[in-house]
Amino acid sequence: MPRTGRPRSFNRDEAVVAAMILFWDYGFESTSLAQLRAAMGDISAASFYAAFESKEMLFREVVNHYISTYGQVSESFRDTSITSKEAIEQGLRRSAQMQTEKSHPLGCLLVLSDVSCSPEHKHIREMLSKEREKVRSWLHDCIDRAVANGELPDSTDVAMLVTLFDTFLRGISTQARDNVPYESIDSAINQLMSVWEILSVKPSAQETV
Repeated sequence: MPRTGRPRSFNRDEAVVAAMILFWDYGFESTSLAQLRAAMGDISAASFYAAFESKEMLFREVVNHYISTYGQVSESFRDTSITSKEAIEQGLRRSAQMQTEKSHPLGCLLVLSDVSCSPEHKHIREMLSKEREKVRSWLHDCIDRAVANGELPDSTDVAMLVTLFDTFLRGISTQARDNVPYESIDSAINQLMSVWEILSVKPSAQETV
């Protein structure tokens, strides 16, 4: 049955953002209820449970909020109005920019929040893994499109390229947390995308070199 009680004396949207910053910074397991309640306006335990039911339910709401805001940088991978190469390059650069921006915790919440989850919170790790899998599927579709429209040859190892770009994308989180500047990551993206240029050369052209 739904919980009842006194009307909330806090702004729910602001409370979710405050919780997001904590989870993003410290991860799901290391963020305590006491920290959350304090950051969300020193709300009482009763108000917390009336509004969110549990820490896990709050985290799920936080993840949805993150995806609909900061996580939108990955939407470039789904942009079919530009070439697949441009879509991937934009997605990587926008993600690197977001993850190195110091107005919020560094890195990606979907990557860092479950790094140290214990076995009893395996379902949290699985939840975030599913969200990361969505982005991998966007990359896969993007590269498939490149093969279908001739941007890349039919012989392209799509699975390998997905792993290459996704591994780089996820690795940005640790680079950002180690204070590697955006400019360095951006330069690395230039080198990474040179792989695309090599693969896009037609076999006949490669043979004449």
